[in-house]
Amino acid sequence: MKNNVQIGLWLLLLTGLGIIVYNIWLRETTYPPLPYTQFLSELQQNKILRVHLQGGAISGEDSAGRDFTTYAPEISTLMPLLLAHGVEITAEPPPYEGAGGLAATILPLLLIMGGWFLFSRNRSGGTAFTGNRSKRFTPNSGRRITFDDVAGIAEARQELQEVVEFLKNPERFSRLGGRIPKGVLLQGPPGTGKTLLAKAIAGEASVPFYSMGGSDFVEMFVGVGASRVRELFTEAKKNAPCIIFIDEIDAIGGKRSGGTASGGGDEREQTLNALLVEMDGFGSEETVIVLAATNRPDILDPALLRPGRFDRQVTIPIPDVKGRLKILEVHIKKIRAAKSLNLPEIARSTPGFSGADIANLVNEAALMAARRNKDAVEMEDFDNAKDKIVMGLERKNVVMSEENRRITAYHEAGHAIVAKLLPETDPLHKVTIIPRGRAMGLTQQLPIDDRLTYSREYITNRIKILMGGRIAEELIFNRLTTGASNDILSATEIATRLVCEWGMSETIGPVAYMQEQAGFLGNQSAGRPHSERTAILIDREVKRIISDCCDETRNLLRQHNRLLHQLAEVLLVNETVDAEELDIVFHCYLKELQKEEDMKRQHRCAIA
Repeated sequence: MKNNVQIGLWLLLLTGLGIIVYNIWLRETTYPPLPYTQFLSELQQNKILRVHLQGGAISGEDSAGRDFTTYAPEISTLMPLLLAHGVEITAEPPPYEGAGGLAATILPLLLIMGGWFLFSRNRSGGTAFTGNRSKRFTPNSGRRITFDDVAGIAEARQELQEVVEFLKNPERFSRLGGRIPKGVLLQGPPGTGKTLLAKAIAGEASVPFYSMGGSDFVEMFVGVGASRVRELFTEAKKNAPCIIFIDEIDAIGGKRSGGTASGGGDEREQTLNALLVEMDGFGSEETVIVLAATNRPDILDPALLRPGRFDRQVTIPIPDVKGRLKILEVHIKKIRAAKSLNLPEIARSTPGFSGADIANLVNEAALMAARRNKDAVEMEDFDNAKDKIVMGLERKNVVMSEENRRITAYHEAGHAIVAKLLPETDPLHKVTIIPRGRAMGLTQQLPIDDRLTYSREYITNRIKILMGGRIAEELIFNRLTTGASNDILSATEIATRLVCEWGMSETIGPVAYMQEQAGFLGNQSAGRPHSERTAILIDREVKRIISDCCDETRNLLRQHNRLLHQLAEVLLVNETVDAEELDIVFHCYLKELQKEEDMKRQHRCAIA
């Protein structure tokens, strides 16, 4: 393929040079033009010796031996004059018009060369339309990836360890009549390590590894995708045992419509049909395992998921705190980390982070440490990197008026006080009034451990925390601002799911009017059909839950009005308050309350 490309480039270069040389020669050999009136005048004076006629173009030589060119509008009237003055005449047919003749000659040659070029690439397996686009990795090509490079997904790793044993020693299983699985589907959220896990399987088994994206099969030309599937499997069978990995298989493996498809849908269905046929066509002597990865298993065609094609479906979830710690230990080896680094604390403070997120966190921390000319990456760099990823970049250059700063301080103080005083809530981690991303301030909570289930009290307290900022503004400034719009949106979503999905409403009861989809791309919930009367009941119940939470939050903040003022003043001075400083503020406030209570008790005793 490389030689064909070089030959084609050389031919194009030589063609271009030929056109340039021809134009230069044409310009140099063309005689200087002579006005037609002057030509007639010199002809009357017998100064023209000979002429050459080519259509209306005239070239010739005068009596002084000088060459000239001119153009005659009408040759028939000129001929008697030439004969009358004894001029020697020669003639030939007219040529093609200007560059049109050259283009008409060269264009077919270029088309022939282009066709030959595409045909030669097709035969070498690298054509622009068909051909095998897969990337092949052999055990000796590049750094070998093994299970040691994969961490945080112990269950999935253990499930796939058996696939490695199949590839290393297939006779061990086939001697008892067992059948080697033909396909394994890796499904899970983005960034959880599906592609890395597939490469680790190939690295552990020391077999060739063919990698191709689902979108690489499909082109605008019908039949190309099916051709690529056949070529990929043909090459894989020649190099068995091996692994074929198809990333984002949902691009070609979506459910078939069942009707008459056309255009891109028809091409995808043909590609899927070819894939189904090839996965059924393995012989017992061909040890070829197909791995595929997707974030959308819910849209895959049932024929693709049946036993005999993708025999195993392995779900790779977001890692828990232990998994995040192991992933950190893998990535931390790539940077120069300080000895004081507390990896368990970093793992605990990153709930919901995937493996890719943790790799990005480590990289951002290293970049921040390098930006400050540090010798090693410290805990402070990880905290700043985490805040940048979760909350956005600090906008320190934003000019805020004193009034907006006070409103933001009381808003965030309202969130923090409700979160601190209510039971069964996540601990506070940081409160800031520095604008980050699109927010003017943020209150961050970090769970002690990863929660798998949530109680009704936790959910309603979450709504109270979200509404704490809006109610604090209302109590202190006796007015409302748009700063709570995102809080209201989140609270409404939680209340709606509490009623329609989790069945925790006493009025509606344990009935689901919303269900979560099977995909892994964020929060995908779909509503179920219900009557108009039920919709009215759901709206009333959602509104009642939020109103009750607002009333309880309002009473709580009124009861601790002094704490609201104290924490807001601390935020106005320091702008950012961490968990330790928050504990000091709350401890001092509770100590003051206890002291006041003791004084009131002593006063009552003295009166008695």
